[in-house]
Amino acid sequence: MSESGVRLTKLARCAGCGAKVGAGTLAKLLGGLEVRRDPDLLVGYDKSDDASVYRVSDELAIVSTVDFFPPMVDDPFTFGQIAAANALSDIYAMGGEPRVAQNILAVPQDMPRDDVHAILRGGYSKVYEAGAVVTGGHSIFDEEPKYGLAVTGFVRPDRFITNSAARPGDVLLLTKPLGVGIMNTAVKAGMASAEGAARAVEIMTALNRSARDAMVKYDVHAATDVTGFSLLGHGTEMAEGSGVSLEIDVSAVDILPEALEHARMGLLPEGMYRNREFAGERVDTGSTPLEVCDALFDPQTSGGLLIAVSERDADALYAELAKCVVSAQRIGRAAEKREKAVYLL
Repeated sequence: MSESGVRLTKLARCAGCGAKVGAGTLAKLLGGLEVRRDPDLLVGYDKSDDASVYRVSDELAIVSTVDFFPPMVDDPFTFGQIAAANALSDIYAMGGEPRVAQNILAVPQDMPRDDVHAILRGGYSKVYEAGAVVTGGHSIFDEEPKYGLAVTGFVRPDRFITNSAARPGDVLLLTKPLGVGIMNTAVKAGMASAEGAARAVEIMTALNRSARDAMVKYDVHAATDVTGFSLLGHGTEMAEGSGVSLEIDVSAVDILPEALEHARMGLLPEGMYRNREFAGERVDTGSTPLEVCDALFDPQTSGGLLIAVSERDADALYAELAKCVVSAQRIGRAAEKREKAVYLL
């Protein structure tokens, strides 16, 4: 809660990335729009990737993204940190380095000035931790608070990483636990433990900078950050974009134990159902328990990176990630394309 006593989560109907328009609905909304072709636009929105990439020269490309959402925690400073970490993550997922960020802010007219200031300070703290700078932004009045960033970064045109180039035999690595969307729903309902809520905040405020810095040293073929579309939603996009199927060892996935408890009780975010509707028919869940499936479809806020790395480099990258990320996991592999995009084992 803020010093003024305002509970941010009570001002918003949805929490964090759980507020995202479902992937299936989004595809329909964007369908039929004319896409202008530009030889220097290396990645555009039609690729379902994390950010756009535009070539400036043979040595330099711009990576650009925008992300914002309503609060999932009550503390304004923490909310700013999470929103900024989430927006910066898209740049990291492409192998880029963030350089410039601009605020996107919507607040109720009667929100105390100190709370607004705290949101911005939280965002600035993460941008500066990332080695980037905040150069301004845009703000409006709205009944529900929302915050995020438009971020620009740099990458070499021949070194950026997409979510659609995984190859059969690649090893799948993940860098944060799952379940924060369920935990955010529990926080909003007043049912989360103090320890569980604190662990979720620790996960969401962690930058994916270390994961990016590690993966660019190795033969990584594809990567994406696991956010609002869930592990299985983003995994489906990676599989179908790459022309492979992903085989995920469910027992190797780090899921917050308390999130599983809430899932068993049916305390789930709306975004989970949207993700299941979008990707469910393309996932073979096998004998996976329902609450575990729910966690795998759970919309993550500021989640980790899902990385497809060559088998040759997998052990070395995993060992490096184990020293620098919240939770290094070796969760499966990419295989030759089969009927389904993702198979849970």
